Amino acid sequence: MRIRYFTDTDTLLIEFKDRPVAETRDLDENTILDVDVDGNICSITVEHASQRTDIPQFSYEQITA
Repeated sequence: MRIRYFTDTDTLLIEFKDRPVAETRDLDENTILDVDVDGNICSITVEHASQRTDIPQFSYEQITA
């Protein structure tokens, strides 16, 4: 998984799997979902990310059972 933020375009890209994209779905005018042939999420793109998310407060935590 890889998360990238492009400051020049204010775009957040969250890549879940490095697989060929079979379909791109517009969730709304600023959010794009890419899925593979099995319907698994490959990536989510969020435009105007600084207005729609809390980019500076990003954190990651893995919790084991």
